[in-house]
Amino acid sequence: MSRYIARRLLLAIPVLIGASFFIFFLVYALPGDPVRALAGDRPLAPGVIAELRERYNLDDPVFVQYLKYIGGLLQGDLGIDFSGRPVSETITQRLPVTAQLALTALVIEAVIGLIAGIVAGVRRGSYLDNLVLVSTTFLVSIPVFVLGFTLQYFLGVQIPLFPISGTNEGLYSYLLPGFVLATASMAYVARLLRTSLAENLRNDYVRTARAKGLPERMVIGKHTLRNSLIAVVTFIGADFGTLMGGAIVTEGVFNLPGIGRAVFDAVRSQEGTVVVGITTFLIFVYIFFNLLADVLYAALDPRIRYE
Repeated sequence: MSRYIARRLLLAIPVLIGASFFIFFLVYALPGDPVRALAGDRPLAPGVIAELRERYNLDDPVFVQYLKYIGGLLQGDLGIDFSGRPVSETITQRLPVTAQLALTALVIEAVIGLIAGIVAGVRRGSYLDNLVLVSTTFLVSIPVFVLGFTLQYFLGVQIPLFPISGTNEGLYSYLLPGFVLATASMAYVARLLRTSLAENLRNDYVRTARAKGLPERMVIGKHTLRNSLIAVVTFIGADFGTLMGGAIVTEGVFNLPGIGRAVFDAVRSQEGTVVVGITTFLIFVYIFFNLLADVLYAALDPRIRYE
């Protein structure tokens, strides 16, 4: 197991470098001058412009800028924004909001998705199964911002059950945006578990367990569900990193000061260092939770071994 984890961590290094270079190139290939965007309508003296461009290496070719960025990254430096604030401080400040939002969404996704998937998989072809299929199709189809504004209006304004902006209500503030963020993933979890469970219920070991007279609850819970959860754990493990990076729209709709909002503001102001630094951090989070999901396989299925 230790060799497997070490090998996966070593493989993560070229993934991080390749992904960061791709994002770096895309960000710095965008048209426009970030120094001009920083100034806005206020004119800047030529000397100030030259100093800023030299400080942030904007006059260097993109590849040279990237090499300088990687050199700082290897020393734990994610760069600084135009106000002179380290990107690591921005991440430290904004991370708790996004992490709490993503964790809330993950819990909602797992609980509702697993329950819906179990009901649909065990009762395949029934009214409940069709209800799950229709509702999950609807959730996948509707855009996040449309669902967010709709739930804000009905559950926050017309029926004031949830706060619709900010984090002043503590954990309660994350329930509605967490549900909005989790909708598509919740549908995928339900459908994935439904398909896997229905397939495993037709296997020979399930028929043998039933022939031995085991209760249906034990047949499903002990012999079938654990094998069916392997694919779901893969998706949920990878999805936490996806939720962390995909919260930009949700944080914008609900005015949450998280990492996604910081990326949006950085893109708008053309602060490439902030965009690349935060995105590189999110890639590492994604890789870490993928690795965690792989390690959990052995707990779900003892037949799985890592060499």
